[in-house]
Amino acid sequence: MSTTIPDFDYQRIPVADGVSLNVAAAGSGSPIVLLHGFPQTHLMWRHVAADLAADHTVICPDLRGYGASDKPADTDGTRYSKRAMAADIVAVARALGHERFALAGHDRGALVAFRAGLDHPGTVTHLACLDVLPTLDMWDVMHGTTAAVGFHLYLMAQPPGLAEQLISAAPDAFFGHFLDSWTSAPQAIPAEIRAAYLDACRNAVTSIVADYRASAHIDVDHDRADLDAGNQLRMPVTVLQQDWGAALGFDAQARWRAWAPDLAHTSVAHGHFMAEEAPDRITAALRRLLSR
Repeated sequence: MSTTIPDFDYQRIPVADGVSLNVAAAGSGSPIVLLHGFPQTHLMWRHVAADLAADHTVICPDLRGYGASDKPADTDGTRYSKRAMAADIVAVARALGHERFALAGHDRGALVAFRAGLDHPGTVTHLACLDVLPTLDMWDVMHGTTAAVGFHLYLMAQPPGLAEQLISAAPDAFFGHFLDSWTSAPQAIPAEIRAAYLDACRNAVTSIVADYRASAHIDVDHDRADLDAGNQLRMPVTVLQQDWGAALGFDAQARWRAWAPDLAHTSVAHGHFMAEEAPDRITAALRRLLSR
């Protein structure tokens, strides 16, 4: 099994601040950018991307700090803000000749996509977010013992040093825990893909922690400013997520609708890694979004 997406062309694209992203692209037609989640790389989209490339230009970058993309030191607490990471994606699309594009993200990539939709409403034509809540809502619903499922959020929110040291001591155990416990179909992540994810994460502990730390600090500030200003996502939005609301006691659709008036929200029975566990369903949902 290849650890690249077959028939996709790869290149490094400079984006900002001396940072270049590893980008896979294929197909022709209206563009859609697919952003991966944690603890993965662009490879999580391999099935969906190949299908969509039949009639779309499909662009799959590794996010800043992940995979084969650059991992700048976070010297001031801003370099892994979702605002900075969203600007990277706009720069990638422009470098490939696309001023407007659809955007789909999973997990961490969905938070980058969410921020891109707010910061670049004239650029993002359609938006899909898989298995997350917006950052402010995520912190608001995490409470009591049920919040133990998100222990990693609190660990990586700590000041620099401790989380990096602890995770670096046993990176495969840490990242492997999520790959194993968040899926309902382990066979959806074959051994070679799993190994590629672990290798990528093992070499990116500091930047991954910085990404998560930003979501407990600067990302909260940015989201709160938009909420206070009444800013919303102006484009058609699709959200697919597990029914965490049933376990944690919140209405996920209501949370999302406050940000996205033109919303199609669906609860799914698949595990977290739904683009790998149920690629046909995810592809169909993205095609429906693109037709809106």
